[in-house]
Amino acid sequence: MGCVLSLRMNDAAVATLGVLSGLVGVVPPGGLAAGLREIAAGGIVRRGEVLTWAGSTGDAAGAPSFFGDLTAWECSDSSFHLEDLVPVDVVIVDDAPVISGEGQRILLLHGVAFALEFSQRVYGLNPPSSVRCILGVNETNATFRFHQIRPGESWNVPDLDNYRLEMLVVIDIEPANGR
Repeated sequence: MGCVLSLRMNDAAVATLGVLSGLVGVVPPGGLAAGLREIAAGGIVRRGEVLTWAGSTGDAAGAPSFFGDLTAWECSDSSFHLEDLVPVDVVIVDDAPVISGEGQRILLLHGVAFALEFSQRVYGLNPPSSVRCILGVNETNATFRFHQIRPGESWNVPDLDNYRLEMLVVIDIEPANGR
């Protein structure tokens, strides 16, 4: 029983989280934001061939529609902005949002903590599914999204350091054999 978590991140995320220092201080200050706890508690469901938030009105019966594949549909339907739920300062400069470096670090901490909480929901799926969580944080926003891991479909490129304008964390949640 159990699941396997595989966590990959680009160099910018490694430096910001202090991974090489043993993940010192990786817990968000004050714990996971209440809004993120609510989203995780709402859970996920299987609708046909896709996974979505239990409260989503999305229906992939006709998927991928204008999406290239089911992975793109799931990523679009599951995506949300962490800065809408985590208390960080977002200032508007020249009509664009700007989040400080410290604010980005806080969003990254909450995003990783949320992904770990989310992994419990993935583990509860029946039948089991392998799921990829993608967390991207930059100076304008922070997004979380997920999709089932499918052969030949991917939302991100394998070399995470190609994402030079954001900190990127990818967490794969896979059911352990024999579950």
